Order: sequence, then structure tokens, then C-alpha cells
Amino acid sequence: MDFREGQAIYLQIAEYVCEQILLKQWPLGSKIISIRDLAIAIEVNPNTVQRAYDFLQQHEIITNKRGVGYFIEANAIQLVIAFRKEQFIENELSVVFRNMYLLNISTEEIETRYKKFIEQNFKEK
Repeated sequence: MDFREGQAIYLQIAEYVCEQILLKQWPLGSKIISIRDLAIAIEVNPNTVQRAYDFLQQHEIITNKRGVGYFIEANAIQLVIAFRKEQFIENELSVVFRNMYLLNISTEEIETRYKKFIEQNFKEK
């Protein structure tokens, strides 16, 4: 996993887990990869993954069944969407708007490119 500068690694791991949930790669109610296995897969310290899982537990996206492992909550998709939407609006949207203004990019051009992006990356063929 390639990590970005300027954001804590545990938060990037939490984003990765959330993305897997939103893409339905990890179904609701299913057991997720263990802390140790995820740490090995993405080459980080298990304590960092533990911190990400603790963060996700605090947001009620996953739950720990003691002795069994971590599981995705039944309402995780709604919680992830609400949380990620808030983060995007607070942290990223103003940067997008600023660049649109400075580069004279219309909302129509953004809409066209957005639709093309969705078609190329998320539509089932």
C-alpha cells in the first residue's frame, strides 16, 4: 500500500477498510482480515492496524467479537458514507473548488468527466 504524506497511516488504513466495504469487497456482517495479516499485507506495524481498527470501532463501522475477530457492522455502509462525505466536504471540496476557479473549469466539464470516470471504472460490463 502506498501511503500519502500529511495524513496519519492509521487513518489511511481505516480509509482502505471503508473503501473495501463501500466496494462490497468485504460484505456486511463478514469477518475481516486479522490485524496481523493486514499488517503483513500492507507492510506496517500491527499496532498501526490496531489503531485503525480501534478508530473504526469507535465509529461503529466494525465490531470485535472477542476471541473470534473483527466483523463489519450491518449498517456500516451508511456510517462509512456519512463519515467519508463529511470528511470530503470539510477537507477536500474547497481545494477542488479553488482549482476549478483558478483553472476556469466549468461545472459542466466536471460533470462530463465525472460521468466518463464512473462509466470507465464502476459500471459493470
